Amino acid sequence: MSSVIGEVSDGYRSGFVTIVGRPNVGKSTLLNRFLGQKVTIVSDKPQTTRTEVRGVLTRPGLQAVFCDTPGIHKPRTLLGERLNRTARATLGDMDVVLFLVDGEGGIGRGDEFVAAGLPVERTVLVVNKADRVGRDRVAEQLLKASGFGFDEYFPISAKTGEGVEALLEHVLGRLPEGPQFYPDDMVTDVPEAFWVAELVREQLLAIMREELPHSIATRVTEWEWPRIRCEILVERDSQKGMVIGKKGAVLKQVGIAARAQLPEGAFLELVVRVDKDWQRRSRALDRLGY
Repeated sequence: MSSVIGEVSDGYRSGFVTIVGRPNVGKSTLLNRFLGQKVTIVSDKPQTTRTEVRGVLTRPGLQAVFCDTPGIHKPRTLLGERLNRTARATLGDMDVVLFLVDGEGGIGRGDEFVAAGLPVERTVLVVNKADRVGRDRVAEQLLKASGFGFDEYFPISAKTGEGVEALLEHVLGRLPEGPQFYPDDMVTDVPEAFWVAELVREQLLAIMREELPHSIATRVTEWEWPRIRCEILVERDSQKGMVIGKKGAVLKQVGIAARAQLPEGAFLELVVRVDKDWQRRSRALDRLGY
């Protein structure tokens, strides 16, 4: 049964589902798995997701809008404070909250810090990375998680897909009657320029790994298709050399990997610029959209 955008039709169900948790517990991987395609970048580095990213799943008679959020943590910078604010701000209007914890690393004080602000009656606790541990360990984490008093508990592996379909069906079953918010063919509301900047940042995370400065940001400054100019911001001159690499090797590798995910014919220019202490300056964060 189809629905007109913004109007409530009899029997049509829709709602907003937010995915929260500590940094690096698999929130972005789970969102991509739900949608069956990549709408947000993935990395094993904390603070990979820095803004709210929405993914839309539309099926006959229903639509779920999933919100991937930055990992909630104890902040050390102004950027960290804003990331936490972004993550917490999504909770008030959500129909379902998926609280992810790391089944491999175990439930700790960081999870308790996150759990303290979640609505008990609307929260489903999800133990992720179940593929990396045995059943006994998963059972142990579920037992510990039961102390939070949330509504439902699911062990899954966002990476392999184990248990994800059962979780998804449960979430969809909780959606209330409501309007269709997005067109049938829309999978994300992320602007193209933002998406390209995120692809570049994802490749920097993957290629540089431990050498990559935490204080790095990307933004598209020119878009004249097929020509795209993307700036990579670092905080110090020493970091600029690291990102460029010897004879430009790192930057070249990042460009090749990012272009491989863009439409054929795209020309991507990468420029590295120093913006001193940007993650501690309010105006710099405003400019970057954080």
